[in-house]
Amino acid sequence: MQSIESGDFQRSDKSIAELVDFLNSVTDAVVSEPDEDSPEHEAFRVVTEIHRYVASPSLDQAVIDALSFELPKAVARFACVSRRCLEIAERVIDRFIEICSPRDMISILCEALDSPSTMFKVPGYFVPLLSGLSKVFLSIQRRQFEQVKAAVPVIVNVLKAVSSELDDGDTDYEDLLTRSIDIAKSVQAVCLKLEDEGKEKLQALLGLYVLEIMAFVSIGLGYKVSSCLSLMSQLAYFLRFCNLSYLGLITGCDVDIIIAPVAGEDGDDLVGCFAHVKHGACLAVIWGFISNEVAQAVDEDLAAVKAKLSSDQTKRWQAIGMLRNIFSCVNLPWELKKQAINFLLSIVDGNILRQYDNEHMECSSDMPSIFATLQAIQMVIIYAPEAEIRRNAFHALKKRQKKGGREANGGGGYFLRLREIEKQSEVLADIPTSMRFDTLTALIKNTDSSSMMAILIDCVREEMRMENCQRISRGNQVIQAQNNSCHSTAFWNDGPLELVGLVLRPPKGGPPSLPEYGDAVLSALNLYRFVLITESTGNTNYTGVLSEKNLQKAYNEWLLPLRTLVTGIVAANQKDYNQLALDTLCALNPLELVLYRCIELVEEKLKRAA
Repeated sequence: MQSIESGDFQRSDKSIAELVDFLNSVTDAVVSEPDEDSPEHEAFRVVTEIHRYVASPSLDQAVIDALSFELPKAVARFACVSRRCLEIAERVIDRFIEICSPRDMISILCEALDSPSTMFKVPGYFVPLLSGLSKVFLSIQRRQFEQVKAAVPVIVNVLKAVSSELDDGDTDYEDLLTRSIDIAKSVQAVCLKLEDEGKEKLQALLGLYVLEIMAFVSIGLGYKVSSCLSLMSQLAYFLRFCNLSYLGLITGCDVDIIIAPVAGEDGDDLVGCFAHVKHGACLAVIWGFISNEVAQAVDEDLAAVKAKLSSDQTKRWQAIGMLRNIFSCVNLPWELKKQAINFLLSIVDGNILRQYDNEHMECSSDMPSIFATLQAIQMVIIYAPEAEIRRNAFHALKKRQKKGGREANGGGGYFLRLREIEKQSEVLADIPTSMRFDTLTALIKNTDSSSMMAILIDCVREEMRMENCQRISRGNQVIQAQNNSCHSTAFWNDGPLELVGLVLRPPKGGPPSLPEYGDAVLSALNLYRFVLITESTGNTNYTGVLSEKNLQKAYNEWLLPLRTLVTGIVAANQKDYNQLALDTLCALNPLELVLYRCIELVEEKLKRAA
């Protein structure tokens, strides 16, 4: 410390480098002995002396400029030592901000943010640097958008890195997020000074930044709802300032609007750093769904937003597509996915308006995103740790509500089933009937889960059952059907047989793997049996299941090879008396029963055809 007092190092790069090495050695000592009081006391004394030196009014400006390139990074490490060291470190950086060029300080602080040592890549290190940026932004006098635009990606990348490597109980992360909100406050203050295009572009950049921060808050602190609510309420305030609405966010329309002015006419790599902006847009609405306090901060009526989504199919499809960002995000706490499922149920539940009866309605552009959401919901059903989340996700996929009471029961069985059709409340039911079978088939082909394949095949069978009920009801003039969205050829074609073949004779050849794929095989057999019995009873052949060619194919290529496989597995396991063998026999028992019933039905049909 004598060199600081004497000023020997004032014009020597070597001396500055030696000073930085000394400061780093002090912080390294604290890290190596975290439970000792002596290293922390020494660190506090050193950083206090540094502050006293740089705060001296007699210090030459050339010395300040030279030190400003190295000291912010070095003193930021002291913020990881203790709260009092953090406060002094912030004062050191504030001193440089007071007397150095704002443009230089933005570059210096960004460089410090972008290159911490591995040992100090923790939230505490970044806190004084973000605090400094929030202050230096206010000093910018010209080209505000360009300078903020250069700094924001660095800030976002820091928060992304910290949130992905966060340790449980890391209290500094909440402090870091608070400082990131201070950044937003500063950008807002700069916006208020601008006019015309510059203000619009900076507002858009602020909107993207805030949505990104919302995602980081949710990822890092989503399990601490009380802490999140306070931060989310603060962030929600900026949404109004940036002219962002819940409806525009949940449909993604507002995200597209604010990306345009930031990206510019030729596109911009800046947009690439906002990888979580759509997550943040959805989460902004979900937090409002969780807490009225957050919704009030945005001045939004969430009930009106949900009503709009229920009445406008295009916007509902957009919202369903956007929600995949939450369901598929590995790092988000399950509680937030649970709330997102509940929100999804609230907009597809009950008397929603479906407009896809209009053949000219364009919906193909929304189908890829809806398909991605369905895949994400599947992952929730498979991996959610709580039964309630899995159950609600399953309901969102394929739930149907029965409308009870005398009205539902007074018209006979067909009437009851038609009332169920009218009250479908699921994402699958929101897909146009003409596209639903292809969607289900694609989901089945793209999952490795036997149980999920079984669920989806059961969905196909249920769709066929409902369609058949409507066809019979119309034919018998039991009622005048009000729902014209189910056409007789939507599911009753050769598609279901191809689906059965996909499971019973996989593309890679041979019979399916058992008992691993027992659930899927059982559902496929049930589907085949249902189609065969229904076509026989109605004297129809929409699927081609009754043609001799298809009966022979099913018998020789699907059912007999499967019987051979099942018989062999059962015989092998009957010789053993361990738990695994018992479990295998129990799993195959219902499959074996349905298999033999299918064989009997096919043999009966082939005899009649002979």
